[in-house]
Amino acid sequence: MDVDAYVSAHNAEWLRLEYLINRSGKLDGAEIDELVELYQRAATHLSVVRSASPDPLVIGRLSSLVARGRAAVSGASAPMWRDAARLITVSFPGVVYRQRWWWLGCALLGNLLALAVAFWVAGDPEVQAAVGTPHEIRKLVEEDFANYYTEHEAGAFAFQVWVNNAWVSAQAIAFGILLGVPTLYVLVLNQLNLGLTGGLMAAHGKTDIFFGLILPHGLLELTAVYVACGVGLKLGWTIIDPGRRPRGRALAEEGRAAMSVVLGLIGVLLISGAIEGFVTGWVHTTWLRIGIGVVAEAAFLAYVWFFGRRAVAAGDTGDAAETPDLAPVSA
Repeated sequence: MDVDAYVSAHNAEWLRLEYLINRSGKLDGAEIDELVELYQRAATHLSVVRSASPDPLVIGRLSSLVARGRAAVSGASAPMWRDAARLITVSFPGVVYRQRWWWLGCALLGNLLALAVAFWVAGDPEVQAAVGTPHEIRKLVEEDFANYYTEHEAGAFAFQVWVNNAWVSAQAIAFGILLGVPTLYVLVLNQLNLGLTGGLMAAHGKTDIFFGLILPHGLLELTAVYVACGVGLKLGWTIIDPGRRPRGRALAEEGRAAMSVVLGLIGVLLISGAIEGFVTGWVHTTWLRIGIGVVAEAAFLAYVWFFGRRAVAAGDTGDAAETPDLAPVSA
């Protein structure tokens, strides 16, 4: 192998890698991806040189570069509290606002589906008979639906609901990597269950009880589910149509942005879980229960609109702003 020709062919990449390593504490998301890619290439180059050339200078240079690159790539993670303010005021609301048409579309189509199912179930005794026996349905609408919110201790129930909803939302986002098909399944299944229950309650004259118990926590909880599904579908669409970005880079950037939403929704669902555990079944004034839910929903939408629009206007995409604070930095 002609060592001089090999060095000439790859020297620009090695210099770029060295430059990125030297400022590895100040890289944005795209530069982090580039650092990882160049490090992997340099490791391959080192393997080639070792097997085809005994030149100690080239081997020494590449060995040092690969070692420093490995240290930068696998640097320790930064304390989460250092990024908490950015997550709350920039990353999470920015991604939710930027992808608002995706999750608003999920909300519109999902609610239309639930409404259609509810009318179908409420108006067709044969469908009701297929769902369960008259005794089972009567027990659901007269006892089980309302008792569900009070049969367990409020704190334990709120925690259980929070964990379950956070897990479902995280799955809806992660499923985007499979072109969003499982994400659609999560959305459709959620709306079918909502429509089915609403239809059975309406068929037995319990519409007021249904909405009186669903709306307090459901407004914010369902919005979180729609956001998760919208972000998951956007992630899946990025694989199909990455736009002007290379597909790998686009997917990495949208994936990091989606992680901001996963973390943000944990907080949102904590609030909706607390409302479901401590308000829905225990505040007996219907207008007050629903009012609490409306205030929580309005506060979330206002928060996304204010902080999200500001973040998008500043050009923030929700991608990682920089590498971890404790990543080794070469002198």
